[in-house]
Amino acid sequence: MVKRGLFVGRFQPVHNGHLKALEFVFLQVDEVIIGIGSAQASHTLKNPFTTSERMEMLIRALDEAEFPKKRYYLIPLPDINFNAIWATYVVSMVPRFDVVFTGNSLVAQLFREKGYEVIVQPMFRKDILSATEIRKRMVEGQPWEELVPKSVAEFIREIKGCERIKMLATNLEKNEKELQAPIRIPEF
Repeated sequence: MVKRGLFVGRFQPVHNGHLKALEFVFLQVDEVIIGIGSAQASHTLKNPFTTSERMEMLIRALDEAEFPKKRYYLIPLPDINFNAIWATYVVSMVPRFDVVFTGNSLVAQLFREKGYEVIVQPMFRKDILSATEIRKRMVEGQPWEELVPKSVAEFIREIKGCERIKMLATNLEKNEKELQAPIRIPEF
């Protein structure tokens, strides 16, 4: 029987820490369901990329790392914002799985309560290998490319992802409202 694992992340963007974690996961199971969390979210500073963009990043990164396509499934998982039933919701959205891999204590607790085996995968350089750090570097114009697979850096450049993130970090709405405000002509 095939042993299948579940690994959920937001992947905003996919980075080398995700790949190291997935390397660990692929050594433990035959197949991996990769859940793309917050699938409904995009174009915000916390979630700048669309689900399809994150799927493309994952496909390119997994190809670059030479993970066989036959060994993984990509499943979008929109948020429900109801922790007590989140694990049940995920189970209803993905194929059968045997074990959950996570570095998130809430995710671990929710799946343990549902009777699933949970393996806490090692975290790799969490100080810099975090999507938050990568987005911060993009906004500040600092080097970020070495923190993601080459194929992901190329894709982010293709879609002008840094420009999007920088725009999202500005208060453009406020600036545009000021620009659209009626012009007051002084009375003489």
